[in-house]
Amino acid sequence: MGQPQHIDQPLSWKHSKKNKKSISYVNKKIDAFTQVSEFQKNEVRRELLYSNVGLILKFGLFIVFATSLLNLGLASHQRVNRNSELSYLLEKESKKLHKLRIRFDEIFSNGGEQSFFKEQDQWITPNSVRVIWR
Repeated sequence: MGQPQHIDQPLSWKHSKKNKKSISYVNKKIDAFTQVSEFQKNEVRRELLYSNVGLILKFGLFIVFATSLLNLGLASHQRVNRNSELSYLLEKESKKLHKLRIRFDEIFSNGGEQSFFKEQDQWITPNSVRVIWR
């Protein structure tokens, strides 16, 4: 029916101890290699986890720095716009002041009073008597 099975039986007591030692040594060796490979796998997983955590932290810091830089840029832009508006208004008011200073100096020069009255709107006809109440 089938092939006869071969059963290994030790020939002597010495050979059986030797075979047991070699089998247990091979099992221990396999177990050591298995443990080392498991340790290496765990080490790789741990390194991958640490790398991912580091990447997430770097990405988070990048977002914080980018938003801070964006806010700083917007604030700087607003300050530049306000500064340009204020410089424009200062220039305009300086021109007005210069014109008024020139007019003020002209009033106190020779004939300045007459030129001042000529510039004013006349409600009273020229060459008429003016009464100033005090």
